Amino acid sequence: MVQTLLTSIAVILRIVSNPLANVFQKKLTLDGRDPLTVNFITYFLLSVGCIFIVLSIHPANLSKAFWMYSIAGGIAGGVGNGFLVKALKEGQLSILGPINSYKSLVGIIVGIFLLGEIPNIWGVIGIAMIIYGSYFVLGTTDEGFSWAILKRAEIQFRIWAMILTAIEAVFIKKVMLASSPAMAFISWCVFGTLFAFVFLLINQRGTRKSIIPASGEITRYIYVVILIGIMQLTIIYSFKHMPVGYALALFQLSAIVGVLLGHRIFNEKDIRKKLLGATIMVTGSVIIIIT
Repeated sequence: MVQTLLTSIAVILRIVSNPLANVFQKKLTLDGRDPLTVNFITYFLLSVGCIFIVLSIHPANLSKAFWMYSIAGGIAGGVGNGFLVKALKEGQLSILGPINSYKSLVGIIVGIFLLGEIPNIWGVIGIAMIIYGSYFVLGTTDEGFSWAILKRAEIQFRIWAMILTAIEAVFIKKVMLASSPAMAFISWCVFGTLFAFVFLLINQRGTRKSIIPASGEITRYIYVVILIGIMQLTIIYSFKHMPVGYALALFQLSAIVGVLLGHRIFNEKDIRKKLLGATIMVTGSVIIIIT
């Protein structure tokens, strides 16, 4: 009973912290900050918080599996979250959030092959409803729910972010199984910083852009780091106590929060249709919770 309560609290914190972090990330990019720089600084500041623990760890005590999955997860996470912030700069929070509902499907497919986690029929139905709910949200765009919407840059960035972070989620659980939840978090921060920096350098080749935050940006970065830290800790805790695919499905409830924040803070339109789609997604998530 206690474990169920703690897992539920972790899921709720993840649902709320993610869209709130997206708000501050979007504000930073709207103020002119490069999305990949925002991504790198977030990882870097989180890594600084882990530095004393990292210095006390002897590399020889860590298994080959830990290093292999940490590197793979760092690549997927560093690049995937970079695409996410780029998408937030270009698109609407109330549209990009629900698109992430497809992440649960990717997570289940990858989880089947790498973790042996086979969903039951109710799990599949629940995920199908989450995906169906996104039909109403995407219907608010000029292209509607069609292949044409894939031509939009922010949608392409969001899809790449979704796929890469879904794959990253599986590697995070692999790292945790090869070490511990604490080491999985440290690994995510450190290797995410490394590959976010590499991704930043590749995309800024031939240009000189400062990665030092301006004085007016400090507060927003602090909020982002705190919220992303909470998000990742609760993700790892949830993965420890439930299958990855189902956890990713429950996390999609953050789409409702994203729709409301997008409307409230950025004055995004068609709130009713987006909430209808989000409600269908919630129903799918409830089915997953019950079963």
